[in-house]
Amino acid sequence: MNFRKSVFFVILALGIFALALTLPSRTVVVAQQPTGSIPTVTGTPSGPMVSVDPSLEQIDVYAGPSSYNYPAIGVLLTGIKVPALGRSRTDDRWIMIRYEGVPGSIGWVYGLYVSLTGVTGNLALPLIDAPPTPTPATTPQINPTLAARFVPSVAATRLATFTAPAPLVIPTFANQTRSSSRIPIGLLIFAFAAVGVLGTIISFLRGR
Repeated sequence: MNFRKSVFFVILALGIFALALTLPSRTVVVAQQPTGSIPTVTGTPSGPMVSVDPSLEQIDVYAGPSSYNYPAIGVLLTGIKVPALGRSRTDDRWIMIRYEGVPGSIGWVYGLYVSLTGVTGNLALPLIDAPPTPTPATTPQINPTLAARFVPSVAATRLATFTAPAPLVIPTFANQTRSSSRIPIGLLIFAFAAVGVLGTIISFLRGR
């Protein structure tokens, strides 16, 4: 039994030794490391540039020269400069910029929110036509049954008929002018007054 164990361990040792001889040996390669620095190429972009006004933190970038007809496609942060490509033909307050990461790499910003450098005024930029407005994904529709619940139904009534008024009667007045042959009223009053005064005088004389 011990003999068998001895033979087994001898065969195992020979196998391990043979396996060690077949393994590839590591080759140490000594390479010379380059000395010095790799030059870094930095460039300053030329041409018209747009940057956000320092009083603002960021502004929206739109797909076209309007915040109502075009959707917002991103933002432009303060301190970042992007090339200005042109201005809108219909509204020169909108500037077209190069905006990476969107289809076509084109965006639009409102000119009053940015500073333009590299040109003399905004009018030096070329005029560019506005892109077509995007088609809405869905068209809003009103359910007629739902709308009918909020619209009151008014029953039709007969229109009022017109009745002509009675004819207008203009009154006439008879001439009340008295004839000149009668005694004037003023003369009668004067005569009565004279008789009264005369009677007063006679009564006064009799009393004395």
